[in-house]
Amino acid sequence: MRELALHIMDLAENGLNAGATLIEIAVNEERTANRLAITIRDNGHGIPERLVNAVLSPFFTTRTTRRVGLGLSLFREASHRCEGSFELKSEERKGTEVSATFRLDHIDLAPLGDMGSTLSCLIMGNPGVDFLYRHHVDDRAFELDTRKVKSELEGVDINEPEVVQFIGSWINESLSELGAGRFKIPGPRESGRDVQD
Repeated sequence: MRELALHIMDLAENGLNAGATLIEIAVNEERTANRLAITIRDNGHGIPERLVNAVLSPFFTTRTTRRVGLGLSLFREASHRCEGSFELKSEERKGTEVSATFRLDHIDLAPLGDMGSTLSCLIMGNPGVDFLYRHHVDDRAFELDTRKVKSELEGVDINEPEVVQFIGSWINESLSELGAGRFKIPGPRESGRDVQD
């Protein structure tokens, strides 16, 4: 996938398909440690223990609408390609947590993408589900909790187009203020490769 936001959306949709009522998304840019960490956690049905390893295969899915499930395997491959790590934890009837790390300055690290649109789509299509999105850039942070937003809307549905549009813009403006998603792309010398004249 060309953007990390698309991985995040795909994994959040896995949780929604598993009956989750709460999806938590955490993005942590640790500039000084040269590390990006992304975690998606849900309170859905969880994955049966016998299937935990199988779901990482690109040719495995429980969906009937398509014959392959690429989300987890692509996310794992993206993290490994960027000298990172990947972990999947799941417990039946309690939920699933997917975590990946990436070397922040790796030349193959995909851009963050449009998190405002990603969250807006998830919220608009799933008004009965709550989303908690936290984004850290070193010691600065942004948080969106739809439970708080819903309580402030005083009877207005969160999936009203004007509300969703406002949320998307608010997310993108807040992330811009944090300087989020501005991953450093190393030059040829920084990446350890020689420059050929």
